[in-house]
Amino acid sequence: MKLGINIGYSGAQMTLPLDLVLQIERMGYDSVWTAEAYGSDAVTPLAYLAAKTTRIKLGTAIMQIPGRTPAMCAMTMSTLDQLSGGRALVGLGLSGPQVVEGWHGVPYGKPAARTREYVEILRKIWAREEPVEYHGQEYQMPYTGPGATGLGKPLKSILHSRQLPVYLATMGPVNIRATAELADGWLPIWFSPQRMHMFRPSLEEGFARAGNGKSWKDFDIAAGCTVVITDDVKAGLETMRPMLALYMGGMGAKEKNFHNEMAVKYGYREAAAKIQELYLAGRKQEAEQAVPYELCDEMSLVGPAERIRERFRTWEDAGVTTMLVQARQPQALELMAEITGAARGAAV
Repeated sequence: MKLGINIGYSGAQMTLPLDLVLQIERMGYDSVWTAEAYGSDAVTPLAYLAAKTTRIKLGTAIMQIPGRTPAMCAMTMSTLDQLSGGRALVGLGLSGPQVVEGWHGVPYGKPAARTREYVEILRKIWAREEPVEYHGQEYQMPYTGPGATGLGKPLKSILHSRQLPVYLATMGPVNIRATAELADGWLPIWFSPQRMHMFRPSLEEGFARAGNGKSWKDFDIAAGCTVVITDDVKAGLETMRPMLALYMGGMGAKEKNFHNEMAVKYGYREAAAKIQELYLAGRKQEAEQAVPYELCDEMSLVGPAERIRERFRTWEDAGVTTMLVQARQPQALELMAEITGAARGAAV
């Protein structure tokens, strides 16, 4: 199993944990990932980190599909890839209607169609086999719709790029199936290894639809996992509650919150409803207290080192190939490098 970390997006001020990134690169971690919501973007921090590092891969988890045209995404990530010596990983996601329409000012549209068309256009741009033409439901190249001048012409990228690895952050069965069909990897959200049976059929159906012999060996599951070394398991799990409450309660409208829906699918229907009700009523601390410890525990590795070692096997058995370690304890980062053998690889 490879290791990475996700450093997320900024708060009110933009800072980067450069010392941490340099530390994990020395320890043999494979990748560092950034994010974006409606503040800092995902790519600029990676460009900075590219200049400060030499080996570690640079991923976006995630770039918001509606925020950039496919061509702009291809240009941006090809540029980063070449400047970094071939280290870019393209992680994409749709975001939700509130951000898409409220922040980017574009229609949410047909999300499944938009994702498929986006990836197909990226592949065509990077292939450089011919000037790009594409006529889909969500994207047209050249554009011929309302307001068009009629002067648009198919173009081929000036920059010679490679086919960059594409990862998709998806949640529902249809989109997970499309991820396995179209992408090189999956960025599952709120992943629980003991729930892998819920996702496996969609992934295997996607491999079959790819029609090129694609299988598990060609696919990277890059799953986030909170890691905390502590003798007090409950206290360690407590650190996860605020973020879970935020996403399950406030990241999305009451009738359209994908994170809340995932908790329901995991069997926490009553808790999910209570968390959302409390959060939307402004009672955030109560919403945090309503997050079940059991839910936190199945999505993390928390406790004494021996408990973490034992529970790590569940992640291996689930088929996770890249663990995005969410930890700020140096000893937790070191423990995961030791467990997975990343430290030995760095020393070679």
